[in-house]
Formats: sequence, structure tokens, C-alpha cells
Amino acid sequence: MLNKIKDSEINLMNVSIGKALLDASKKIAPLWPLENFVAVNPYLGLSDHSFESAAQRLSYAAGIHTTMSANYYLNALEQGNILMEDLETAVNEKYRDNKISAKSFLETLKKKEFKNAHTTQIHTVAELAKKISTANWPDFMLDCISSWAASYFDEAQSQWKKEGQELSLFSAWKIEAETNRSPSLIGMKGFHKLIKELPDNHIEAAAIALHELELEEKVLPIYLHSLLLRVGGWSSYIAHFDWDAKRYGREEKKLSEFLSVLICWEYGVYKALKTPVLESQWKKAKLEMLKYDAADTNLSDLIVLQNAYDLTAQRRLIKKFKRKDSSKQKASKPKVQAVFCIDVRSEVYRRNLESVAPEVGTLGFAGFFGFPINFVKIGHDKGYDQCPALIPSSYTVREKILNKDQNGKVVLRRKLNRVFNFSWKSFKSSAISSFGFVSPIGLSLLPKLFTDSFGMTRPVPHPQKNGLRKEEIENLSVELESSNSELTLGIPLEARVNMAKGALQAMSLTEDFARVVMIVGHGSTSVNNPHASGLDCGACAGQSGEANAKVASIILNDKEVRKQLASDKIVIPDSTYFLACLHDTSTDEISLFNANLVPSSHQADLENIRKRIAQAGSATRSERVLRMNIEDGKDVDSFMKIRAKDWSQVRPEWGLAGCSSFVVAPRTITRGVDLKGRSFLHSYSWREDRGFKVLETIMTAPMVVTSWINLQYYGSTVDNKHFGSGNKTLHNVTSGIGVLEGFAGDLRSGLPMQSIHDGVNYQHEPLRLSVVINAPKEAMIKVLEKHDSVRQLVDNQWIFLMAMNDEGEITDIYDGDLRWRKLIAEQVVYEPNEKMVEELV
Repeated sequence: MLNKIKDSEINLMNVSIGKALLDASKKIAPLWPLENFVAVNPYLGLSDHSFESAAQRLSYAAGIHTTMSANYYLNALEQGNILMEDLETAVNEKYRDNKISAKSFLETLKKKEFKNAHTTQIHTVAELAKKISTANWPDFMLDCISSWAASYFDEAQSQWKKEGQELSLFSAWKIEAETNRSPSLIGMKGFHKLIKELPDNHIEAAAIALHELELEEKVLPIYLHSLLLRVGGWSSYIAHFDWDAKRYGREEKKLSEFLSVLICWEYGVYKALKTPVLESQWKKAKLEMLKYDAADTNLSDLIVLQNAYDLTAQRRLIKKFKRKDSSKQKASKPKVQAVFCIDVRSEVYRRNLESVAPEVGTLGFAGFFGFPINFVKIGHDKGYDQCPALIPSSYTVREKILNKDQNGKVVLRRKLNRVFNFSWKSFKSSAISSFGFVSPIGLSLLPKLFTDSFGMTRPVPHPQKNGLRKEEIENLSVELESSNSELTLGIPLEARVNMAKGALQAMSLTEDFARVVMIVGHGSTSVNNPHASGLDCGACAGQSGEANAKVASIILNDKEVRKQLASDKIVIPDSTYFLACLHDTSTDEISLFNANLVPSSHQADLENIRKRIAQAGSATRSERVLRMNIEDGKDVDSFMKIRAKDWSQVRPEWGLAGCSSFVVAPRTITRGVDLKGRSFLHSYSWREDRGFKVLETIMTAPMVVTSWINLQYYGSTVDNKHFGSGNKTLHNVTSGIGVLEGFAGDLRSGLPMQSIHDGVNYQHEPLRLSVVINAPKEAMIKVLEKHDSVRQLVDNQWIFLMAMNDEGEITDIYDGDLRWRKLIAEQVVYEPNEKMVEELV
């Protein structure tokens, strides 16, 4: 095989193929393991395409949906969730040259057949082989790859280890494929020999395989992308290794190696099953690939409907602020300030807290609070990053018990607890002992099964606290001083000052400090939930925000830190105390940490806070329960708390379902506006932002992260098959890193259907993120000019950017190409034209 190609040709092929592999890999979004299930934009690698262009590409490459069905939008039109005015606008923007009206567009739409609107045009060799034989080669190939990948990436779930985990990805697969006789046994004669003949270098192997498949260079990008999308779950999981390596300045090419595996499978199937019919079908398929840039008109029409859907949602948002005269509101200095994560679930709690406690002022900031740490839990040797996936952690801190006399005992007990749990797990899952496990041990678990089933067992909100007593949990803190010169532990004073200064400036809290400032991280309580970390804080890499809240409060209470901040004109009064807290988004209870350390001068404040958070929690639960199926007359508080510890509950909370907007403005503007738990809220005062450095940070970090969350929910809704994880009740955890739906198939990514749908209706509306920023338009344009990746998001309509004036009105919308378009009155104040809707729908 190698002798047929000249050495010079091989070298050129390797360079070209290596680049093609990397380019295709960049189009795949990363997927983090279950222990830190971070929300990710599934369209991440396509942000340089317009929304419609990406939709056309995904549809062509893998039959992926990027919109809802036509009926969904027609129902939205009938219900007033799409207004005729907005449909008219969307139609005019798309068909401005043809001058088509909304009415004629709808009439034509109803005559169309949409069943084939999302049909894959690219066919792989395995798919063609299935058509001409009785064997399901694509599924067989997928199961083989998935089984091997589960073994290779296993995170201590399997007790029997497979050889090869220490090797590179491609080398490990090649060794396994050379000895695996399963393909030959079901009809692919000599498959293992074909793979053995290939070079050990993944680029060289891919080059040889592609040469044998006789693919034109022009079609390589779409073909390689389509291969990755067909094993999208594992591709995304492997992509996260490359992402993390890049974040820390290293280079990884794991996904390129995995793509070589897929190419070699295609080559092996083609050579092993090659017949004149397969050869003919493959030639036709390659000709079809040349048409990959042809637009699907049915899909274009669906994009028009989606655009109208987004426009109407923007009207609703604009209207909320249109009727609010916030400019005349001058809030008095609060007695308590509470800094919450920008998470949409916090919006509900903040609004209710301010309602029951007018003396409290709330702020919104990313839930790691500007402290990107690596956190080592008590009794552990390895830490976890507690910061957004966009940035690296900077310093390592570890948990400790405040009572030094107890520390050694607690650490020992925690480690023994871990050893016991590991041994118990090994016994249960061992291939030998598991057969005898159920009968003798099962009966002893009946009492626990009974209490769990009837909500009589209180769950441990944070798994890392297992093995600790209640009084010990209440006295957990973090260690900021380096106690071991061999480890990079602790945060130096200079870094603490810089972090504190950056955090306070970014949350626009540099003056008028209250007596108590609550730093409120958030986490979630649920049991029997593989995706539990997805309900925790995304800004803390899918962990609870507890550690960051504690680090922030300790540093901001530090007298030496305050002294140096004062030299930068950030004067924190001696009377101000920072209190670390945690908001449980399942139960809407707030925990106060190290309350015993609060000085006696603030005990009255502390008691008032306890009273107010209890009232706010009850009010918030009453609001959240409206989205849940509760029996009439049932106590709301107990219902919500029991729901969080019900092992059979597939919806312990709704998470961020419904997220559709991000408002960046002072709280004086957003306070009192009911955003229904659908909006991320970031505190920001542009007049205090010299040089607009904070604005730049917000637009390049929180705005991007909120878009990731929004588009994860969007993708999981419009195409749960490809970008979601299906039915939660069928999930099986594999390798300790992800889930399969059932016993085989691809690793599932994204959200389960139960996270977006209540069984009758969608709880998440598929809307792209509308970002509203109270800042000069010219300042926002400068940020876009400086950061191409952010500009792509708004220019290509993955995000809608709007400007808000100091009176709290949304006045302009970004129109692409660094231009703004003024919002006229008719676009803000409207009434649905019900008669027209009735005539057309």
C-alpha cells in the first residue's frame, strides 16, 4: 500500500491531512465529565458561520436540527408568542429582493412538505454498506468504538482494567483493533489485518486511509466534520482534553487522533466489504459531497420562523423596561448587601429577598466571585478547578477545620470513609462478588430504600462532606497560607489584593459598603442524579460556589488586604463584615458559614439576616412551585424540600430552563422588574469603569459563558438526539465520566429531556440570548473591534446585543458590521393582531 505512493507525495499528504484533522476537530464543542458537567455551546466551533449557515451545514453533514418543527412555530403564532409584525420583519430580511409578505409566506409554508427538511446528504462508507447488506454496520462500528473508548477513558468505575490506557489514543485503539476478531466474525473479513498494515502514526494512517477512499481535498472538511458528528458524544468528551490543555498553555491533539480512528474504521469497512455495488455507491456519495454548500429552502423558512420567534421575545423584554421609571429611583444605602451569582435562578431569589427585606440590596456577579482557585477538599490529595472553563485556575487552596485539635482526626476519618466507599464499590461491582451481592446484602438495604422512597432521609447537600459530623461541617474553612514548600498552596498577599480589587471593581462595589456583605455562592441538592453537577455553579466548573464564597470573604475581611485596597481608593469600613453563604437552588435555603466567627457587634444584623432569608426562601419556593406539579392543598415548603431528596425524582429543580436574556446594569434599573427567572443579571456601573476594562471583561467572559448556557439549552431543545442526552430514566453511567442511553451507543451530551420538558409542555423556550447592556454604544463597539471571537457571536446572530440608556430603556439593537439600529416606538409598544392570526393560522 505504501509503495504505491511516492515519499514526496506522502510528506505533502501528511501536512495537508494533519491540518485537515485539526481544522475539523476545532468544530467540535468540548464536553466535561459528570463530576463537573459544565454547560457548553454545542455550536462552539461554528461561531464564525452565521446562524443560518451553521444550520445548513449541520443539517447537511449529519441531519442535525437547529430549529423546532414548522408546527411548533405555527402554534406559537396562534398563541401570540410570534407576532405578525415580527414575522413580517423576519420575512422582509430574508426575502427583501422578492418582496414576499408574511401572509403569502405563511400560505406557501402550509403547502410545503417538511418531513425531509433535515435529511443528511453526506453518507459514510458504513452507512452505504448497511444499505446493500443485512448488517447494521454503522451501529456495529459505533458500539465497537464506544466500548473501546469507555475502557480507555475509564475513571475508576471498572474494576478490571484493560491494557493500553498509558498509550496515546490512536496507538491504544490500533493495538486493540489489530487483535479484535469481532469485525471478522460478523462479515468484515481481515479487518484486523487491514488495520495492522496501517502506520502507527495517526496522521500517516489517516493519510493512507483517505488516499484509498479517493476523497477530493475540497470535500475533506465536511466529510471529516460529519464523521465526528456521528460519534458526537465521544468526540465532544475527547475535545475537552484539548480545550483544557490549551487553557494551560499546552498542546493536545487527542481529538485529531480520534478522528484518525474514525477514518481508519471507514477505510477498513470499505476494503473488507468492497464490492462493485459498494464501490459504485461510494462514487455517487462523493459526488453528492461536492454539493454541501447548497441551501435547503425548507430549512431557510424554518430559520425565518425562528428569527420571528426571537424578535417577539425581544419585544417582551423591551416592554418590561419600557414601563419602568427607574431613573428617578435613588436607592438608600442598604444595611445588608448580598452578592449573588448571575445565574437565572438567583434572579427569583434576589427579587423576593428585596421584596421582604427593603433594607437589603443585591448585586450580581459571576459565581466564582473573581477568585479562580483550585480547591482541595478535606481529606483529598487532588483539587478541582473552581472557575469558568474559559480561564485557568491560578492558586490552590485547601479545606481545613478551624479547630486545629480536630483537624487530624477529621482528615483521618474522611480518608477512611473514602477507602471504605471505594472498597464497598469494588465489592459491589466486581465481576465475581457482584453475583453474590444482591441476596445477602440486599435485605439489609430495605430500610434505607423504604426511608428514601418516602422522603424520610435527609440528603447530604455536598458529597464532599461525607464522613463529617454536623459541627465539623459548620466549622469548615479554607487555608490561604502555604504550609508546605513542596506544594503550590495558598495565595500570596499581593495576589489576594489584586483579586479583591478586581472582584470589587467588576461588581461595581467600591464604595457605600453595608455593615454586612453576604457573598452568596450556589449549589444544588439532589440524589440519584448523574447530572447533579450540571445544577451547581457553572462559573465554578460545575462545583458548588461554597469554596469561592469562603475565600472571597476571608480575603475581603483581611485587615492587610483592606489597608492596601485603601491606597487604591477602595475604602472598606472597619464596620463592614463579609459573610460567606450558599444558596441551595433546589430548596431555596441559604446556609451561613462560620457564623460563630461573626463579631458580637454584628449579631443583631446576623439575626435579621436569618429571619429575612427564611422569609425570602418561602416566597421563592411559592413562586418556583408554579412550574411544578403539586397537589392542591399540599404544603409548598415541605413539597420542595422533599422533592430535592427524592431518589426517584427526575426533575429536582428546573435548573436554568427558560434562560433567554442577560442584563448588565446597575440594580437601581433592574430592581423591581419581574424577569420570571429567565434572565442572568450582572451588576455594572459604566460611570465607575475607567477605560471600560470591566465592560471588556463582561463582554468577553460572562457574556460568552451565559451564551454557552443558553445555547446548550437551545441545542438540547431543538435536537435532543444530537445535542441532548435523551431519557434520564434510561441512563447508564459509563466509565464514571458520562451516560449512555440504554446499554450501548454513543456517549450522550447535553441535557436530558426531563430538564427541558415536563411531559406535556416545554419548560425551555428555544430562544437565542438577548444581551442588554447599560453602557455607551461606542464603548461596546470598541470591545467588538478588539475581540473577533465576540464580534462573530453578535454579527452572526448567536447573540442579540442591545443597548440600554441611563433611564433604563432599551434604545438600540446591534445590527451587524459594527452598527446600531434605533428601536422605534412601534417596535416597543404593541398589541397582538388577533384577527390576522385567526385568518392565517
